[in-house]
Amino acid sequence: MWRSIFVDTVAVSTKYYVPRSFFPPSFPSSFITRPLVRGSLPIVTATKSSTGTTRALTSSSFMSSSRGAFILLEGCDRSGKTTQSERLVAALESRGIKCELWRFPDRTTTIGKMINAYLASESDLDDHVIHLLFSANRWEKAREMREKLSSGLTLVVDRYAVSGVAFSAAKGLPDMNLEWCKAPDVGLPAPDAVLYLDVSPEVAAARGGYGQERYEKEAFQQEVRRCYQDLRGEVPQGTWHVVDAGRSVDEVHDQVLKITEATVQSCAQGKGLVNLWGSSVVSA
Repeated sequence: MWRSIFVDTVAVSTKYYVPRSFFPPSFPSSFITRPLVRGSLPIVTATKSSTGTTRALTSSSFMSSSRGAFILLEGCDRSGKTTQSERLVAALESRGIKCELWRFPDRTTTIGKMINAYLASESDLDDHVIHLLFSANRWEKAREMREKLSSGLTLVVDRYAVSGVAFSAAKGLPDMNLEWCKAPDVGLPAPDAVLYLDVSPEVAAARGGYGQERYEKEAFQQEVRRCYQDLRGEVPQGTWHVVDAGRSVDEVHDQVLKITEATVQSCAQGKGLVNLWGSSVVSA
């Protein structure tokens, strides 16, 4: 006759392991040593016969934990990212989905203030240095990002490492190609969906003109757009979504929301968080 052994685990820290002593000696080690994520309530079940044979059963929540989604909006300047990211957050909140809006660079940090001074042409920095500062600005938020995602919070992010690579590679320096520009961000959390708002620089300029910051020049934006197109194949299949941003605000929003809702559902069902510019799955 079979009897059931239930082990119910409750997370108390970002990562933890179920003690080996909780399980019979014959229980598969692969199930026991798997790291779990804060906020999940996995139940592991083992059935044991009168002869001592142990058979492992496990719930889907143990194999992969529910988490928030990382939604990234990218595009050239004046593509509508600010408007669409704000509308997206409002729409998600109205549907009861917990979310936050983030923007990069984060100009509130010490590194962010250095970046802000550079973009405003108040200081001059070597192109390699400013690229690494942009990356450092993302790294200083990486831990908080993972914690929020693992808690079930969805993050809507206006620009991230994809922008960093596109804008630096667009400068055309021989020693700052795509591979060099990607390298500092390897290992950062990767977005679950990249919503690339595609609009020509001419249309973007007609929306009120570019501003006064360093990169807001039509010819440079043309090169940035070309680099974005090159990066399309650098993210996992199914992650990159081209959104025609030349349409009305409402039409763009509808498509952005549809893609986001599908991604949020996928992450809630256990889609793993992966590292940027790589395919390894990590704990959220």
